[in-house]
Amino acid sequence: MAESILTSERATDFLHTLCTDYKIHNSLTMEARTNSLIKRGLRNDDGTGVMVGCTKIGNVMGYHVIDGDREPIEGRLVYRGYDLADLVDAYIRESRFGFTEVAYLLLFGHLPDTDQYVKFASLLNDYTALPDHFVEDMIIKHPSNDVMNKLGRSVLTLYSSDPNPDEVSVENMMRQSIELVARFPIIVAYAYVVKRHYFDNDSLYLHRPDASLSAAENFLRMIRPDKQYTMEEARLLDLCLVCHAEHGGGNNSTFSCRSVASTGTDTYSAIAAAVGSLKGPKHGGANAQVLRQFEEFKKNVRNWKDDDQIAAYIARILRKEVSDHSGLVYGMGHAIYTLSDPRAVILKRSARKLAEQRGMLDELELLEAIERITPLVFAEVTGNEKAMCANVDMYSGLIYQMLDIPPELFTPLFAIARITGWCAHRMEEALTGGRIYRPAYKPLIRHKEYIPMSER
Repeated sequence: MAESILTSERATDFLHTLCTDYKIHNSLTMEARTNSLIKRGLRNDDGTGVMVGCTKIGNVMGYHVIDGDREPIEGRLVYRGYDLADLVDAYIRESRFGFTEVAYLLLFGHLPDTDQYVKFASLLNDYTALPDHFVEDMIIKHPSNDVMNKLGRSVLTLYSSDPNPDEVSVENMMRQSIELVARFPIIVAYAYVVKRHYFDNDSLYLHRPDASLSAAENFLRMIRPDKQYTMEEARLLDLCLVCHAEHGGGNNSTFSCRSVASTGTDTYSAIAAAVGSLKGPKHGGANAQVLRQFEEFKKNVRNWKDDDQIAAYIARILRKEVSDHSGLVYGMGHAIYTLSDPRAVILKRSARKLAEQRGMLDELELLEAIERITPLVFAEVTGNEKAMCANVDMYSGLIYQMLDIPPELFTPLFAIARITGWCAHRMEEALTGGRIYRPAYKPLIRHKEYIPMSER
């Protein structure tokens, strides 16, 4: 190998120079960034999403458009025609777990009867087994300090163990989808305990899944050294999985999945793209940001019952004086929901009993106060009186904290739930999409004559 002409220090300096040069030659003008013909973030000027396709899987409703104006409404989330609130009420009323039924509903398009449910649950349990030596070779021998990174790599590695990875028939894609739904909780649990062992100096323990348990029960059992959990904990985690299972085709990770699927590629590549999208802090990592900022509230607001003190700190956040200086109150506001996020409503209602048991009712009520006060302070500070509600991240982080689930598992739990929606959308795109995604970008370059290197 040829010896480098740069020392390590000189290489660092040269790289810094190159990066400075890059910033000079590759910046976009404000005119280009605000050009009305360019739909930044695939958003229209009024905030609505650019229409790129159709779906029969999920629907997110947060406003009506009347005479060209957005009119706020109470939020609704629909899975295959069924209102999420109705599904959740049924599970709670019947004191049973809901995630397996929701997975069936999203994948097949209808609710299962008893026989279909039992057979589907049995199939999921059969598919929890990972390929031979996968845990040892993929997870233990190559640990990652980030569980989402390990999940993405694991998904791609499963391609190598699939006897028929590329076929896009309904039967093959459905088999792959059910395997992924079953295996995601196992991969995440193992990746977490291995991460704890290698990076946090914790003891290593690997608990096998129990075929008689739900996904939520198995997950809690596998990440805890003593395997112990309460039924109330498991039901609340199951509720979180149900609420995160699907959110329409336009959210970033699902759109990424559909975009990659439109190329005709394999299931694992499409799902790995979705995992990579969800890993981003602007998408799946939002609940961890809520919890981090919430800790700042707890430290800086002396009286949690005093609305004026809470409002004063919210105003400082909005003015970018404190927190991460972004001007954002994390957990507040949503691209579609206006008056309410149905997921936040469901989780807040269900979290109260556990908060009382864990002595965290004051924390829950502080979050509720932040939710109530922020829209008023936002209007006062910015002059913008737009409708604003708490989103699902406002309460999911606190729920995970009450369940003694560490922050590094917040986004992976999101993925464990959303794999159901991703697989449903992947199949819908592969079977009905028809065309490869090819949006346009406005070129901002001028023709240049080539200059010989000796003359530069």
